[in-house]
Amino acid sequence: MDIKMYFCNMSFDIIKSLHIIFVVCWFAGLFYMVRLFIYHKEAQIASEEEKLILSKQFTIMENKLWWIITTPSMFLTLLFGIWMLVLNHEYYLSQPWMHLKLLFVALLIVYHFFTQKIMYRIQAESLSWTSTHLRLWNELATLFLVAIVFLVVLKSTLNWVYGTVGFFAVGIGLMLAVRIYKRFRS
Repeated sequence: MDIKMYFCNMSFDIIKSLHIIFVVCWFAGLFYMVRLFIYHKEAQIASEEEKLILSKQFTIMENKLWWIITTPSMFLTLLFGIWMLVLNHEYYLSQPWMHLKLLFVALLIVYHFFTQKIMYRIQAESLSWTSTHLRLWNELATLFLVAIVFLVVLKSTLNWVYGTVGFFAVGIGLMLAVRIYKRFRS
């Protein structure tokens, strides 16, 4: 292997590593953000004094998490992902699994910005969703994570029928888990 190829491969591996690191940070931010929404929503039924204190604290936490970790991580994930696509576009753009992954990433971006809209609404105390709705919303991010990871790892070796059935089975399982938790908590 010549030295140019070595550095090209090393550079690609560094870009891929950074992409994975920021994917982890992005999902961590999304998961924790919606958890903060749940606590924020549940604080609305506290006494007026507690509600005021908790709402102010949750607003600070949500803003810092969103603008310092979650959104920058999304942009860096996209930057390094696009960089990898550009470096090896002949391979990636010819793969059906990559097309499906990019569809899920596009849906995840929509999820991200809808979550931002939820943040603005909960901070304005105009969100009509219950904490159960927010728990279900949080599980949607889990479905995106499962779908994207399985597509990337298994690529074309995954039978699409089993993959689709598995995707919906995970979704149904997550919804059932939320409902069981709600009953257990009551």
